[in-house]
Amino acid sequence: MNIVISNTSNLAIYEQIVAQIKDAIINKEIMADEPLPSIRSLARDLQISVITTSRAYDVLVSEGLVYSQPGKGYYVSKSQTKMLKEKRLQIIEANMTQLINQCKGAELTKEDMIAMINLLYDN
Repeated sequence: MNIVISNTSNLAIYEQIVAQIKDAIINKEIMADEPLPSIRSLARDLQISVITTSRAYDVLVSEGLVYSQPGKGYYVSKSQTKMLKEKRLQIIEANMTQLINQCKGAELTKEDMIAMINLLYDN
């Protein structure tokens, strides 16, 4: 897992960490029960405050995506990874619905849209 912090992002640093860990879980870069980096080592690697990394982990714990084992660290939860993927699919469906409506407004046919998707997907 490689977390990259952007100073130009509209998201707070802890939110960037949360989003990237969620992406890593969805993409199976981190598997269930696999340990996350310690709060201190992540803070050191990213050159940010321990408080910021702790806040990110607290958010992940509150959402049920990560659990803590005192004295051992933080681990990816088994149960919530499917829910996270389902939420992501709902967002994609909403975005696709909006895009389809824009295409219809531009008088594109379904075939035109499929051709465009095929072209863009392969790039």
